[in-house]
Amino acid sequence: MDNSQLFNGIEVLKELSVKEFFMFFVYLSLIFVVKLTLEWIFKFILKRTRYKERVIPIIEAILNWLAFYSSIILFLFYFWKESWLTYPFYETEGVQVTVFLIVVVIMIVTFASRITKTFNQHVMPFIYEQFDINIGLSFTINRLIYYTVMFLALALSFTTVGLDLTALGVVFSVLGIGIGFGVRNIAANFVSGIIILFERPMEVGEMVEIDKKIGKITRIKLRSTVVETLKDGTLVVPNQYFIEQIVKNRSSAELFARVQVSVAYGSDTAKVERLIYEAAEQEIPAMKGVPLDQQPDVRFIGFRNSALDFQVEVHVVNVQMKEQLESRLRHAIAKLFFENDIELAKAHSPADE
Repeated sequence: MDNSQLFNGIEVLKELSVKEFFMFFVYLSLIFVVKLTLEWIFKFILKRTRYKERVIPIIEAILNWLAFYSSIILFLFYFWKESWLTYPFYETEGVQVTVFLIVVVIMIVTFASRITKTFNQHVMPFIYEQFDINIGLSFTINRLIYYTVMFLALALSFTTVGLDLTALGVVFSVLGIGIGFGVRNIAANFVSGIIILFERPMEVGEMVEIDKKIGKITRIKLRSTVVETLKDGTLVVPNQYFIEQIVKNRSSAELFARVQVSVAYGSDTAKVERLIYEAAEQEIPAMKGVPLDQQPDVRFIGFRNSALDFQVEVHVVNVQMKEQLESRLRHAIAKLFFENDIELAKAHSPADE
């Protein structure tokens, strides 16, 4: 764009008046007042129906759409006679890019995003219920639908403003060769995300163990996976980690509270095992929610130069119960060992093993 075009654009903007903009914002405010009023009316009408939990969110989403796109349509019609709206500030491949054209592109992209998210949120769950599709597969399907629709919407938007997709692909290919080494980790995580979505080695809602932290997968994105843990907050794990590392899936496996203790060499092993079992028998009934139909498993698991190793396992139903019961077991074992003169093994270096 040369200097004369820029000067003409500035002259066009001078045609706008403060009064026109003020009245535009008045009409815009009326749209949102009507939207809020309709929301209140529908909530009042539906508040006593059994379908309100499902119907009201859909109505709110539709009213939000109407308010948003009514605002854009108001903008177009209100300033339609203004020359600045259709003034071409850029031209490519015979296509004159104007403010009007940019607004249309924004409408295409935002409408595609909104309609897809609403469709996945309010329509697809009914389909999943009919075909008994689990939460992991349903999440994968939703993401694939969203990415496909947004890719088509962006392609249509680029074409609308006159961008040649073939040329754009060549540019990205050249850039990809130049910066490929710099973004190889991002590319690897992106590809890993696609593999996870299609192959589904783990799914949303499953429990996994990462660096000795157990958490639930809440979201799988193209670059990373979000894992919510009980005490360590939210873990954002690169997708490449799930493909290259050994990740324990705790969803299908039984969960155990597990405590290991080492006693001094020469201790009465039968007595030690009995005391550990006694500690478990004391703590299991004392803690609410621990299954009582399975006995604790106490084992003598190994010899070392200066220690004898024992382990106790108790079946639990969740991670919080596991951590709490392990702490209580350690307290009970320490107390019984002290009362019965059982000496714990002394600290030793790895070279002593």
